[in-house]
Amino acid sequence: MSKATTSKLPDNNVKAMTGASPVSKEMLIKLYRDMLMIRRFEEKAGQLYGMGLIGGFCHLYIGQEAVVVGMQSCITPNDAVITSYRDHGHMVACGMDPKGIMAELTGRIGGFSKGKGGSMHMFSTDKHFYGGHGIVGAQVPLGTGIAFAHKYRKNGALSLVYFGDGSVNQGQVYESFNMASLWKLPVIYIIENNEYAMGTSVKRSSSTTELFRRGEGFGIHGKQVDGMDVVAVREAGMEAVKHVRAGNGPFLLEMKTYRYRGHSMSDPAKYRSKEEVEGYKEHHDPIDGLKARLMRDGVITEDSLKVIEKEIKDSFDTLQ
Repeated sequence: MSKATTSKLPDNNVKAMTGASPVSKEMLIKLYRDMLMIRRFEEKAGQLYGMGLIGGFCHLYIGQEAVVVGMQSCITPNDAVITSYRDHGHMVACGMDPKGIMAELTGRIGGFSKGKGGSMHMFSTDKHFYGGHGIVGAQVPLGTGIAFAHKYRKNGALSLVYFGDGSVNQGQVYESFNMASLWKLPVIYIIENNEYAMGTSVKRSSSTTELFRRGEGFGIHGKQVDGMDVVAVREAGMEAVKHVRAGNGPFLLEMKTYRYRGHSMSDPAKYRSKEEVEGYKEHHDPIDGLKARLMRDGVITEDSLKVIEKEIKDSFDTLQ
């Protein structure tokens, strides 16, 4: 799995000097906390789904946490985020109240869409989060339109548009690329390439598997990033944000990531081996990787990490 650039933390400093900006001790701890919050939220959602308290479809984000957490750390509260139906992690990263998210998942009026949208359709205009979309690739032209609105209003904001490797062959994606490049819209397209889309390997569904090159025909600069390394994600994200805010038009990031669960809760994921999944968990887990890095470089003590982990666990134990 290739990285955008080197992201190893120096042994004698609590700051990781990247090509974009230093990553402070406080930021590293926040990245860890935010990823762990998403992991525990999704584990709780999976538990409640198994108990029959969540109906309909439910797509968990477990394993992919570094992508949205790293990217969210690069933007401002005024910037917009839009994604597909694998959206719980994006909501948590945007600062939406986990209680409101879970209320929506369980169909209660306290949810962000009054209990009517469920897992795949949630919004928060206060947090500039515009869904959660059930149609494959539908969020790409919508997110491009949001970027157009930002440019029209001259408010300096940009749009983060997330979609998966299963969406990259959809026609509306390339219509959006063309418009965004033609009008130099402030949009960052983020392909969360978890390798299998709904259940088919990207190698069997795409003639070219270097998805970051898909924008080249429209003059869109692209980069492939180790989406299991939150520091590498942040570094690439800062580069993309700088490019877009300078008025250079869209940027395309391909995040090489991996989901541990099936496509949805109803998917047994028999199209991949147990050894493959366990290999990612053991050698590429984004949370364990950052945790080891924090301790190795003296950023935080093991006792302090346990306090964070207990605090998050306790907050989600009663969540329903």
